[in-house]
Amino acid sequence: MDLPFDGAISRFLAQEAPTDIREALETADKDDILSVSYPYRREMKRKEYEKVMEGLQRQLVRCQADIRESGKRVVVVFEGRDAAGKGGTISATRENLNPRVASVVALSKPSDREATQWYFQRYVDWMPAAGEMVMFDRSWYNRGVVEHVFGFCTPEQREHFFTQLPDFEKMLVDEGITVVKLWLNVGQAEQLRRFIARETDPLKQWKLSWIDVEGLKKWDAYSAAISETLSRSHTAHAPWTVVRSDDKKRARIAAIQTVLHAVDFAGKDEALIGQPDPAICGTPDIWDV
Repeated sequence: MDLPFDGAISRFLAQEAPTDIREALETADKDDILSVSYPYRREMKRKEYEKVMEGLQRQLVRCQADIRESGKRVVVVFEGRDAAGKGGTISATRENLNPRVASVVALSKPSDREATQWYFQRYVDWMPAAGEMVMFDRSWYNRGVVEHVFGFCTPEQREHFFTQLPDFEKMLVDEGITVVKLWLNVGQAEQLRRFIARETDPLKQWKLSWIDVEGLKKWDAYSAAISETLSRSHTAHAPWTVVRSDDKKRARIAAIQTVLHAVDFAGKDEALIGQPDPAICGTPDIWDV
């Protein structure tokens, strides 16, 4: 089977990955958690996950109905490291929702025209109207992390972004839009395990990009950019919630709970929603334990 990028990910594992990362991948069972700092050693059991998720899905449907009837506007930003589970978490969130009410925005590389616009302009075009929830699969935070790491923006452009960012998000909140910002984080070994799984699965190879491959070599640069971005954009009006996503099931539950707690809606059942697990979900302080 032909591997994408001529097997660059497998080659990185064999030749360039840190020894402890390679050993963790070689000795772990499929349900083992690879990160030694993660508070659980095994993934959540599927039956337990499905039991919790059933109640959360019912609450999401109630939340959607209230958003539509009341005219609320909700923005959920899904950010995180590559292979942290953003797509799967978004899919779990909107699984039973009407796509006319709950839509996903995943913007590609800016066009030549968009590249000359105000940086936030193309995101404004996708903000929700009354009765809508919009989920951003990556967002304006590209400038803080990916663009910076790969040199797609200048230091001056990035600093200008950070200067305007608090006011931009404050305007959204002042406009009456509920803004939820989720940062999904994953350990280096687990990220590489997920990339290997994508590389060898013909049905998932499309998920890989040149950025993913080159990013494997830039773990520390990403870490520095993430740390700075979270610290400079965690505000009272638009705080970050960090979800450690080495276990996808636990991460999806915590992310959905965070969204449900952020929105007031008719039929909200706090007991059914439950509280996000503080061992894996919290402020930016936990992003790189």
